[in-house]
Amino acid sequence: MKIRTFLFFLSLYVFALAQTKPIQKPVVINSYTQYRASVKANPDNELIEIKKAIPDVRLDIRYATRNNFMKQVMYKQARAFARKPVVEALKKIQKELKLKGFGLKIFDGYRPYAITVAFYQKASDKNFVANPAKGSKHNRGCAVDLTIVNLKTGKDITMATPYDSFLPAAAANYEPVSNEVRKNRQFLINVMKKHKMNVLENEWWHYDYSGWQGYQLMDIPFEKL
Repeated sequence: MKIRTFLFFLSLYVFALAQTKPIQKPVVINSYTQYRASVKANPDNELIEIKKAIPDVRLDIRYATRNNFMKQVMYKQARAFARKPVVEALKKIQKELKLKGFGLKIFDGYRPYAITVAFYQKASDKNFVANPAKGSKHNRGCAVDLTIVNLKTGKDITMATPYDSFLPAAAANYEPVSNEVRKNRQFLINVMKKHKMNVLENEWWHYDYSGWQGYQLMDIPFEKL
């Protein structure tokens, strides 16, 4: 009996230790000089401001406001960046959408690594935030959170949940949903996939660029870009 009691309390101790174990930080570029050197070596590494490259794209940078799951301002500037090939893909997508009366609305692009750490520490559901031990594709400048806007009405097309929802219905293949939501969701998935942008399974708004593995994690603040 004593042995069982000892093992029980030992397991509790090990569990508690695991919870307080510091995050193992991966290799992250946090020097602007190092970043510029990487761009010189490969122009595709450049983080381009999406709004400057695509002037008619709409921005709704929630993390520059308190209107986000953190309930606090995370970005000092309401800007969105992505690696050069990602922005080129978004240009093509925007052009294709405009022919059909739609346009892109960007919620988030490149995200400094320090922000990912803050998200992970505070988020109640870790399934909706990246583990800093591996970093996020947002940290690589290869992920974009977005939706589609109807250009006539100026309103977002209907989806199952709002942006950044932690509900199960936020999943890209969640059922049941209305025919309108299913049609809108698939329309977005199809047009993005056509240009090498793939939806994240549990977030209908999150798209990763095919080839993200070739880009390093970054922790350069917007103000330096």
